[in-house]
Amino acid sequence: MNNREWKMEGKKVIVAGAGRSGIGSTKLLLRHGAEVTLYDQNETLDKEALLKEFGGSDHVKLAIGNLSMEEIREADLMVISPGIPLDTPFVNRVRDAEVPVWGEIELAALFNKGRIAGITGTNGKTTTTSLVGAIFQAYKADSLIVGNIGTPFTLYADQTYEGQLISAEISPFQLDTVYSLHPEVTALLNLTPDHLNRYITFENYADAKMKIIENQTMEDSFVVNYDDPEVRKRAEKVTNVRVVYFSRIKELEEGAFLRNGWIIFRENGKETEVLPLSEIRILGNHNVENVLAAVAISVRMGVPAEVIRKAVADFKGVEHRIEYVRTLHGVSYYNDSKGTNPDAAIKAIQAMKGKTYLIGGGYDKHNTYDEWIEAFDGKVRCLVLLGETAQAIAECAKSHGFLQYVFVDTLEEAVRFCHEHAREGEDVLLSPACASWDMFKDFEQRGELFKEYVNQLEE
Repeated sequence: MNNREWKMEGKKVIVAGAGRSGIGSTKLLLRHGAEVTLYDQNETLDKEALLKEFGGSDHVKLAIGNLSMEEIREADLMVISPGIPLDTPFVNRVRDAEVPVWGEIELAALFNKGRIAGITGTNGKTTTTSLVGAIFQAYKADSLIVGNIGTPFTLYADQTYEGQLISAEISPFQLDTVYSLHPEVTALLNLTPDHLNRYITFENYADAKMKIIENQTMEDSFVVNYDDPEVRKRAEKVTNVRVVYFSRIKELEEGAFLRNGWIIFRENGKETEVLPLSEIRILGNHNVENVLAAVAISVRMGVPAEVIRKAVADFKGVEHRIEYVRTLHGVSYYNDSKGTNPDAAIKAIQAMKGKTYLIGGGYDKHNTYDEWIEAFDGKVRCLVLLGETAQAIAECAKSHGFLQYVFVDTLEEAVRFCHEHAREGEDVLLSPACASWDMFKDFEQRGELFKEYVNQLEE
């Protein structure tokens, strides 16, 4: 049965994961008459606080630590949070019991009536999704920004209406469990190895990203980065949806590109000068690519060029992505906590203007760090390492002849070290090239603490 034909009233649904995604899914299911078992393996969760999220509803119960076979056999459906690997033992038990497993964004798709622009890629998703959302909101004030960006789509999906514009960041973890999601425009920004602890191979990871176009047709658009060879070779094989390229390097026959300091969009032989590069306020060539993608997405969603230009000119970037914090004694501090893989961290290094004290290391996603170290290119004064991957990064740095690294135990210690050693005209950059989960709840907490420690430094 097509998932869009499901009716939730009276259905027994397990929601796996009690974070933001799980809470959003539970609230949506309760609004539509489902009986929900909210399951989480973390036995330290505050059950009372969790139940308060649902206003004391009699239609939700908690299963903490263990999910019984009785609960599994009684279920009509399980909605899984994206952070839970699909090969987790309890997920296998659910599938063995022939209970369908959906992701949170698939549940949202069941109720959505709006027009979705779905954005994925290894890096730049949050910036591009935020910028597209800002453009949409400048055009129609009630447009939404949802998805992996921190606002579960399920919080709003059943309140959407036909024609409403929705900018959605979609991760590969979410795409693993979608079946009927059908964005009008999709975008694949770039592809470099990431999350190999979950996908094992780059091909598996790339295949997960490509699922975003699975339900599109030739009436829809797939916006892709012409300059990324891994993206382009996959786009060249696509036959089910119209491919729209963007390029920072090449003038294209069709799509978004640069010429004489302007972003141009060319379609069906007609050219539109959208905006000059001088009006972009976010740092780095990678952000020029993000703007090019946002322009192509917005044009294909029907937003006028003059609206796009003003929204881009007003856009100041997103928190935790090469975010300026302060300048103290001539040293500038930047928070790039969202640089959770080497490719993202390379872009942050390239955006720095001075010699840089770089804070790196964190949770081990089984990435390699050679290209990151090579990208230092004389710009990194010292690499300050902490977390699970510190030793592996140091060994990689040593193999490339980079010996200016130190180890610290905490982020606060890292900030203090940089403050004591960086000199006027230099930069301090938190861009870990790793996820945060070994020492922090998420990259947001890591970034907030970095800013707090930096702002506590005395004049």
